[in-house]
Amino acid sequence: MGRRGPKSIADLMIDGSTAVINRPDAPYDLSDAAADQWRMIVASMPADHFAPSHYTMLTQLCRHKVESNRVNQLIEACCAKRKGKTFDVNEYNVLLKMQNRETASINQLMRSMRLTHQSLYRGESAKMRPVMTGLQKAPWDDVE
Repeated sequence: MGRRGPKSIADLMIDGSTAVINRPDAPYDLSDAAADQWRMIVASMPADHFAPSHYTMLTQLCRHKVESNRVNQLIEACCAKRKGKTFDVNEYNVLLKMQNRETASINQLMRSMRLTHQSLYRGESAKMRPVMTGLQKAPWDDVE
């Protein structure tokens, strides 16, 4: 015989099954650097946050992040030339435009997948937004 009385909140929120959700692994067509970005992003979110329909945009986000890092290296190399008095303003301008395009792409992809700071935190407090996972039942689902 089970426990008597109403169910506790913990009993209502937990399904009782012990299913394990595996995090998606990076696609094989990503470079090593982009795959590292994939793993970092996926590990920072709840295990069931990304559905297979998100993988294409997540893949592109990782590629844009790697390209942004490469453009940053080119900007640093261009700025290092400044010390040698051979600084090319036109090259620097082109690199900044490239960096701006990559930043806009990253921002757009992160917003569309709700990965930005604003979508993860509540505005009225410093607490994280609640994340409903597929394994949790709503308390009213068990009412008989």
